[in-house]
Amino acid sequence: MQNKGILIDSDVIIWFLRGKPEIVEKLSILFDSSHLFVSVITITEIFAGAKKSELKIIDGLFTSLGIIEINTKIAKLAGLFINEYRKNSMVETADALIASSAKINNLMFWTFNKKHYPMFNKEELL
Repeated sequence: MQNKGILIDSDVIIWFLRGKPEIVEKLSILFDSSHLFVSVITITEIFAGAKKSELKIIDGLFTSLGIIEINTKIAKLAGLFINEYRKNSMVETADALIASSAKINNLMFWTFNKKHYPMFNKEELL
């Protein structure tokens, strides 16, 4: 089954907000060619570290992205990820919820923190 878009992780959003040229360019290209999403968990993480001067920009960015809400299927899969990977890697609850949001919604996943997401294979990552 073909993916329906791309879920963007918090670290990518942070680099975009900091104006890292290659991230700004790639995200601009993806806005034109893909359906882009964030998890509600990512929204929490970004606002937790936001400066007052960034709030309007962040609001505008999140308004232009699809938002993945947490539901029972996502919560269950996140729990299974934590159960499976907790012995060999540090999969935290937030990361498990973000990963399961991508998996349940058949989305590719864009992150620079690949070690936090052992549940993805190379084909699922951007």
